Amino acid sequence: MPRKVNYGLDYDDDYDDNYDEYDYGYEVDENETPPQKETIKHSVWRCSICTYDNDETMSSCDICGVLHGPLLNNSIYDKKRTANIFDLKSSRVSSTVVGRDEAVKVSSMRSDSSNQSTEKGKHNRLDEINILKNIEVGPPAGSRTSDNCSASVQEGWLGHVDESSVAVNLRSSGKSSLSLMPKERNVMVDDSSSSRNGGEANSLTSNLENISFAAKSRHSNDAKPGRAISRAQYKPEKWMLPEKAEHSLTQLNLAIVGHVDSGKSTLSGRLLHLLGRISQKEMHKYEKEAKLQGKGSFAYAWALDESAEERERGITMTVAVAYFDSKRYHVVVLDSPGHKDFVPNMITGATQADASILVIDASIGSFEAGMDGTKGQTREHAQLIRSFGVDQLIVAVNKMDAVDYSKERFDLIISQLGAFLRSCGFKDSSVSWIPLSAVENQNLVSAPSDFRLSWYLGPNLLDAIDSFQPPTREFSKPLIMPICDVIKSPSQGQVSACGKLEAGAVRSGSKVLVMPSATIATVRSLERDSQACPIGRAGDNIAVSLNGIDGNHVMAGGVLCHPDFPIAFAKHLELKVLVLDGATPILIGSQLEFHIHHAKEAARVARISFLLDSKTGKVVKKAPRCILAKQSAVVEVILQEAVCVEEFSKCKVLGRVFLRTLGRTVAVGIVTRIVEEQQ
Repeated sequence: MPRKVNYGLDYDDDYDDNYDEYDYGYEVDENETPPQKETIKHSVWRCSICTYDNDETMSSCDICGVLHGPLLNNSIYDKKRTANIFDLKSSRVSSTVVGRDEAVKVSSMRSDSSNQSTEKGKHNRLDEINILKNIEVGPPAGSRTSDNCSASVQEGWLGHVDESSVAVNLRSSGKSSLSLMPKERNVMVDDSSSSRNGGEANSLTSNLENISFAAKSRHSNDAKPGRAISRAQYKPEKWMLPEKAEHSLTQLNLAIVGHVDSGKSTLSGRLLHLLGRISQKEMHKYEKEAKLQGKGSFAYAWALDESAEERERGITMTVAVAYFDSKRYHVVVLDSPGHKDFVPNMITGATQADASILVIDASIGSFEAGMDGTKGQTREHAQLIRSFGVDQLIVAVNKMDAVDYSKERFDLIISQLGAFLRSCGFKDSSVSWIPLSAVENQNLVSAPSDFRLSWYLGPNLLDAIDSFQPPTREFSKPLIMPICDVIKSPSQGQVSACGKLEAGAVRSGSKVLVMPSATIATVRSLERDSQACPIGRAGDNIAVSLNGIDGNHVMAGGVLCHPDFPIAFAKHLELKVLVLDGATPILIGSQLEFHIHHAKEAARVARISFLLDSKTGKVVKKAPRCILAKQSAVVEVILQEAVCVEEFSKCKVLGRVFLRTLGRTVAVGIVTRIVEEQQ
C-alpha cells in the first residue's frame, strides 16, 4: 500500500513498507527519509501514473492529464499501480464522478502549451496507461454488494474531458464484471480534446451513457423473493415422490354437501359407525345425550356436530372432519354445513374435495325446497362444488323411508336434478344415483334388506365411493398448501397451519415461504389424521407446526409455498365469469364478495371488458353495461385488500373464484390475468 501524506500519493515500485505501521491522517515525521527517494517539495504534487511533478495549482497532470486528488480507501491496488474497482450500490443510483471530497469538475480552459505537452506525454505513456486494460467493475463473483457503498471512478482512469462537469448514471451490479474495450480506452486518451489531431471529441458522458449493470438482489427472511426461476425448471427430490406400496390406500377427500336438514351429518355418522370408526360405547353415549334433549334422531349427527351450539340448533355450522377406510381408499370425510348462513364455511370443505356426495331429502316438499332458486342450497352447493373442479359426484337420495321407497319419487328427482347438474357441467357418466335411508341403514354398506327397495339393483353407497377414479396428485410440482385454519399455542410459542397439500411435499426441517407475509419459516413437525407423520405429500390434509415466525404472520386464506416459487399477491384481477341462473345482474361498480380458496374479500367490478358466448367462448359484445343471468363475460375486479392468487393456467386451486352478494352466489369463474401484483 502507498503511504498517505499531506502532499499526495507515491506509487514508486521500489518503495516498500509495512501496512500495520501506517498512521492515516497524520504527517510523516520530518526526519524520516525513505531510502533512494528524492525529496518532493510541498509546492508540487506527483502524478500517480507518470510520476511527473506538477505545480500544486494544477488540477490535472500536465503530462498525462490524470486528475489531482487522493484515491478512495476502498480502491484495490497492486505493485504496478492497477486501477481501482467500481464499488456500486445495490439499488439504482445516479452518481457524480468523485474527486477530493466533492464531485469532480473538469475545467475546459487549458493553455496551448499544456495541451501540446499533454498530447505528447500521453503518446509517450500509452504503455503505462494500458494497465487499465482489465479494470474490474463490481465485487468479485459470488460476493454480495454492500448497500453502504458508493459508485466511484478513479481519477487516473478518466483522462482530460472538455466538459465543466460530468455525471455518470450507474445501475447497480451485484455479481457481473465489466471492462472497457482497448479501442475505447485509446480513444479516451488520444482524442480527449476536440481540437487535437482533428479528431471528434469523445466525452466521458458519451462513452459511459450506455453502461448498465444487472442487479441480483438477495432477500432476507422477511423480504419478498423474486420470481427468477420458472416452475418448469423445478425438479423434486427423491423423498417427495410417494413410495409404491402394494397394500397402501389412496387418500380421497370426500365432501358431504346438500340442503339444510337433508341428513348429511346423520349419514356421515351412521357410515362411520358401520365401518367401526365410532365404537358402540360412544354411540350409546350420543343416543343417551340426544334423548335427554328431546332429539333422539340426531344421535348419529352428534358424532360429528360436537359443539353445544350445533347440537342445540340441530344444524352443522362448521366443517367436521372424520376418516374411514374402504377397499380402495382412505377416505377423509368433510361434513359441510347446509344452512345458507354458513355457505362460506361449506366452501372451506368443498375446496379441499376430490369428489363429493350431494345429499337429497326425498320427502315431499323438502326436495322442492332445496331446489328453490332463492332459498334452496341444493342448487348452490352443486354449482359451487363443480366450480371448484369436482367432477365426480354421488347423489345420495336420503330419507327414502319417508316416501315408502317409491321408485316414482326417485325417478322424478333424477329427471329434475339431473338436468340441472348437466347445466352445471357434470357428465352423466360421472354421476351416480343411490337411493338410501341413513336412519334405517338401508343401502349404505350392504345391499338393501327392505323389500320395498328391491327394485333397485345398483351398488350401495360404499361401493359407489370405491368406484370413483383415483384423483391426480401433483407430487412433482413446487409446494402449495392453502391455509384453511390456524392453531396457535401462545404458552408454547407455536403456530400450526392446517390445510390440504395441493402440490409438492413437505417434511420436518423443510423451509417454507408463508404468504402473504413473505416470511420464511421452518417446519417443526407434521400431523395427519391427528397423528404425527414424517412427510406430507400432495393430497394430504395436514397440520404443519412452524418455527421461526411470528404467529400473526400466519393466517387463514394464506398459502405455504416453496421459497423459490412464491405465490402472487394481488388485488387487481381479470376474471372470466359465468353469472348463475336466477342471479341478479352484475353492473360496473357492483360491490361483491370475492371468494378464492379460503380467502374472502370485498371487491368492486371496475370494468366489463367482453361478453362471451357461453358455448364457444367467442367475443359477442365489447364493453357491455351489465352481465345478465346465464351470461359469460371477462371482467376486471379490484379487491379491498390483496389476496394470494395465481392464474388458472398456472395453478387451478388458486385460480378458481366465485362472487357472492346478499348471501347468494351470483357468479363463478377463473382468474385469467393478474393485472397488478402487489410488491
